[in-house]
Amino acid sequence: MPLFALHCLDRPDAATLRAATRPAHLAYVRAEAAQYRFGAYLLDEAGAMCGSLMAVECADLAAARRFSAADPYTQAGLFARIDIHEWPVGIDAVANAAAP
Repeated sequence: MPLFALHCLDRPDAATLRAATRPAHLAYVRAEAAQYRFGAYLLDEAGAMCGSLMAVECADLAAARRFSAADPYTQAGLFARIDIHEWPVGIDAVANAAAP
């Protein structure tokens, strides 16, 4: 199945909402481990959380959109913008590190 990159940017002044919703978001991605590959929060220039970047493995773009829509962060209205793109793996740094 293909990977999809979810690039999500928080609404302005959303730090309180992010903090309040974070436990539910983390529980969601743990529960969806079959699709969720990796991710982390994004930081602005001041070092404050300002968004999320996730990689999910889904059958197609519609499934990746459903994954995003079910995320408690999305349901709470945290994000000002969500971009979802298919992300073909071109070079696997871990696999290439073992190559002679």
